[in-house]
Amino acid sequence: MPDGNYVLGSREELLFAKGDLIGNPALGIVDALHSVADLLPQPEHNIIVVYLELYGGKVTAASKQYTAKQSIAWRLFDIAVITDITMLFTKSVQQLASWRDNGGQTFLDEDQLKKASIDFGFELTPRLATVEALPVSIEETYEFLKALLPKTLLALDEGAGGRGEGIVARTFSRSTIAKIRFEDYERHAKRRQ
Repeated sequence: MPDGNYVLGSREELLFAKGDLIGNPALGIVDALHSVADLLPQPEHNIIVVYLELYGGKVTAASKQYTAKQSIAWRLFDIAVITDITMLFTKSVQQLASWRDNGGQTFLDEDQLKKASIDFGFELTPRLATVEALPVSIEETYEFLKALLPKTLLALDEGAGGRGEGIVARTFSRSTIAKIRFEDYERHAKRRQ
């Protein structure tokens, strides 16, 4: 934030604010990222929301696919910029939720994100491919996923299971963003059997 403060959170909740003596230990997020947040450049007028993908350790059930030694790492996934800070204080909780859920934030495009990753000294999540169109059927999408990501690209040590979780597909305009996860397609295949 412009005043130098920051907040760390998970997908579900806020976990730590700059200066807190005690942070929520959920998933090891605060321990892994509070020193990273301390290094972020302070914006002059905006709120910068930096989305990092934390993996390994005991973060999720898939953590063993990245590490056998409970190592933790992270990559830059996305960045949003909120330019109208005062607006945040003039809306009800319901209005803010609607603003958030309907694309009120301004996200960096791919070129801006690449530049920010260099400026911040952060590695981006892997970019796997640029395609004209994604497959449509469940079976074709599952085959596409297996061909594109036969194993994780982010194993942290030799003992890692090495299986990828899936991909995030998005259009250049950011009008559509979707997770394509092995687990979902494998669950579907089991139901059909």
